Amino acid sequence: MADLTHFDAQGQAHMVDVSAKHVTARVAVAVGAVVMQADTLALVRGGNAKKGDVLGVARLAGIMGAKRTADLIPLCHPLPMSSVTLDLTPDDDLPGVQIRATVKTTGQTGVEMEALTAVSVAALTVYDMLKAADKSMQITDIRVVLKDGGKSGRYEAT
Repeated sequence: MADLTHFDAQGQAHMVDVSAKHVTARVAVAVGAVVMQADTLALVRGGNAKKGDVLGVARLAGIMGAKRTADLIPLCHPLPMSSVTLDLTPDDDLPGVQIRATVKTTGQTGVEMEALTAVSVAALTVYDMLKAADKSMQITDIRVVLKDGGKSGRYEAT
């Protein structure tokens, strides 16, 4: 296992010094899902949720979450993101909503945490907007499926 970079030689947590890293184009994609009852998904599809456009609000919340990642995760660097996109797709097979976030930057460190935060905040927003109809919803399977750029190169989940 590689050394954990967020700890110094004495085991103290610290922000990683990225000043010697090369600036490269970087991208990360994260996914997750909100599993719900079929009747709840029907509310999403029909636009009949009491709080409004569930997918539109969750998309905006996810983008805002990505932009605030450094405020939420103590050792994350604040990054200038060039793009944050979220796709929220109703899925009858779950039933529920599939969420996919893609974050891009040109910098000295990756954007995996921003992509994961975007998915997490979008999923929490879906839950918040639908909890009156379905308290049994589950937020599941949040993970990075693609990371590219920087010294460690490309990673794709299998």
